Amino acid sequence: MQEVLTQCPVCSGSDFSTFLEGKDYFLSNESFVIQSCKECGFKFTNPRPDSNSIISYYDSEKYISHNAKNGGLTTTIYRLARYFSIRNKYAIIKSHSPGKRILDIGCGTAELLNYCQKKRMEVHGVEPNEKAREFAKTKYSLNIVGNLNELKEKGEKFDCICLWHVLEHLPSLTQSLEDISCLLQIEGILIIAVPNSESWDAKHYKKFWAAYDLPRHLYHFSEKSIIRLLKNHALGIIKTIPQKLDAFYISLLSERYKSGHGNFFMALLQGIISNFRAWEKKDAYSSTIFVIKMENI
Repeated sequence: MQEVLTQCPVCSGSDFSTFLEGKDYFLSNESFVIQSCKECGFKFTNPRPDSNSIISYYDSEKYISHNAKNGGLTTTIYRLARYFSIRNKYAIIKSHSPGKRILDIGCGTAELLNYCQKKRMEVHGVEPNEKAREFAKTKYSLNIVGNLNELKEKGEKFDCICLWHVLEHLPSLTQSLEDISCLLQIEGILIIAVPNSESWDAKHYKKFWAAYDLPRHLYHFSEKSIIRLLKNHALGIIKTIPQKLDAFYISLLSERYKSGHGNFFMALLQGIISNFRAWEKKDAYSSTIFVIKMENI
């Protein structure tokens, strides 16, 4: 079953235009449409699978964040990038968080939480995928819950809440950010990382851009749309950090979707161009980390 958005999640506008028609190149090969709000320019997948149907689009051994098994070149590169990324994420958390109580929403198989736990942080996670939760419990002895409600009901509060490439997957942006705000300590920080649809590689690959990831990515952010969305919830950005490695990994996947096979050297070139264009400020970085605080505290 599909559901149709009739109101923009950012500005509440109701007049949309077709931005792009693409496919689920990762799994189903089905076609989907990305629409753009004429009022604020925010892009979102519309129509989209409903909350029951969307689960099947994650049900694949190839979905790396839910799978701990070894794979091919792309998976190997992803795991190598994740190895360095985990250390970088920890450094960001440590340098900005006022305390050690951490919540990672959409934590997958919980490698980051395991690393933070070794650094004497008190770690908590939310992950809807049962297999990923079971892996985290079996391998790392972490008790990961399936949804935010379990934490809200207990009145939990956290010094740092992270969503590493997760916000674009959440069905309701408004409800999710309201719930997250309730779980955040008054002086706590929120860290959100998302792909940027205004990046050079997004413009270059168009419908083949892997970070559109239809239909799993329900929303397609720019820095402008993130700022406006957060302002709706009295949240403000205090720092932006580029994820430069993402340009290479996304380009590698995009090359595969475009030509039917991975072209490592072309992906390397496109990643370099994307980062250079962002450095020149002609385009955005492929992905960006936003460090966020509650406003007026």
